[in-house]
Amino acid sequence: MQLLDELSMIYTTCIMFYALFSHRQSRQRSLLIFLCISGVAIFITAYYHYLQDPAFHQNAFALLTTILVLRSMYIMEKLLRPSRQSGYSPQRGEPSTYEEKEEARKAARDTEILNTMWQMIGCGLGAVACGFLVWTLDNIYCGVLRGWRREIGLPWGILLEGHGWWHIMTGIAAYYNLTWAVWLSYCRDGKQDEVRLVWPSLFTAVPDVVKKNNVKSSHDIDSSISKKGI
Repeated sequence: MQLLDELSMIYTTCIMFYALFSHRQSRQRSLLIFLCISGVAIFITAYYHYLQDPAFHQNAFALLTTILVLRSMYIMEKLLRPSRQSGYSPQRGEPSTYEEKEEARKAARDTEILNTMWQMIGCGLGAVACGFLVWTLDNIYCGVLRGWRREIGLPWGILLEGHGWWHIMTGIAAYYNLTWAVWLSYCRDGKQDEVRLVWPSLFTAVPDVVKKNNVKSSHDIDSSISKKGI
């Protein structure tokens, strides 16, 4: 059961790996990528079952996640950073023609998306770092924390379960990473204007990518409330 508990992190990362590297690829190349990633997942599963060493799982997960995040960062910067886009020329003065205005609008849009994505990356990496720190402290001071949990008892003793906090934090990080991947996928398809990120608060809410026609403006909400007589 412990293996299944930990290997789910590897499998989730492999799924995201496939989604990232098979994007807009041919069917044959997508199949090849799928077979390669499946082979990696099977190898990690078998070797981890043989070794029974958590350090191997941690290193494999860290390596896959690092490759995934760095590749996504590269695509994000190359795709959305106006200065790195082919044919980009900085505007001098106010744009006058429709083409210049449209180019300026897209540059401002992509810059805003890029800045928000970096915030999401920071939140995700911060969650992983906090979770890893708590898990490491739990491993080092396992005996002390176990004694404290027995003294405190249930239900508050579960707050000292460092391994549990690790899973909560990695779950939060995985959500940020998945949301970022979904948004980046839309951007790779040139559909930035069709979706938007709903993120009411940086600390008290999580982001969500939605279709723009599914997001009601404050005016629409106020009108709906008025019609209902609320």
